[in-house]
Amino acid sequence: MATLFISDLHLDASRPAITELFGAFMQREAQQADALYILGDLFEAWVGDDDPSDTGAYVADRIREVVDAGVPVFFIRGNRDFLLGRDFARRCGMRILPDPAVVVLYGKPAMLMHGDLLCAGDTAYQAFRAQTRNPAWQQQFLSQPLAARLAFAAQARAASQAHQGGMKQNDQAKFETLTDVTPATVESTFAQFGIDTMIHGHTHRPAIHDLTVNGRACRRIVLGDWYEQGSVLRVDADGVKLESL
Repeated sequence: MATLFISDLHLDASRPAITELFGAFMQREAQQADALYILGDLFEAWVGDDDPSDTGAYVADRIREVVDAGVPVFFIRGNRDFLLGRDFARRCGMRILPDPAVVVLYGKPAMLMHGDLLCAGDTAYQAFRAQTRNPAWQQQFLSQPLAARLAFAAQARAASQAHQGGMKQNDQAKFETLTDVTPATVESTFAQFGIDTMIHGHTHRPAIHDLTVNGRACRRIVLGDWYEQGSVLRVDADGVKLESL
């Protein structure tokens, strides 16, 4: 028995094999877990709980099966699915946590985040994040017809892909730096909350980092994405294992 952590699945109809991998993981391993935490970007894009997509329905059913098996499921919103709301959560039976959230894992506190808040060097993104987390902005966006919201999401993805594809080598190096965590922000977050363990996704750089903050040994665990294969962190009373599926 272990507590499982996943993030950055980016599930979408265009990648059915990864959706099937998610379904197999949920029906086999997740139903035997102590708990499951999904730390954001479960979907490639989420424009509102009224989206009737087959992928959304399939994901909801798989999560509900895990919950019905007696395994609690928790979710932190990511930068792709920050509009995932209480209606979808109720449909799944999962609980939405704030970002960040501190939980106790086998007697030890740990901070859970999606991870984008740690990328403080990307000031343009942080400004966009602040805008889109504003309740007034979200209300205005969700009031638009579903077709308009889907078109907006498609345009945003296309613009992002075009921007990355057109980067020169120097620009790419700068982009890689901006989209990774800012060390000073990581340290200040550890210091602010007084915890020794942090678990997050977002950067797509799976690793376990040991560091020292104010003389205290700390550990930052970064979950992997699911673009090419699955990634899961297993935590139990004996320790942690970060592995590919």
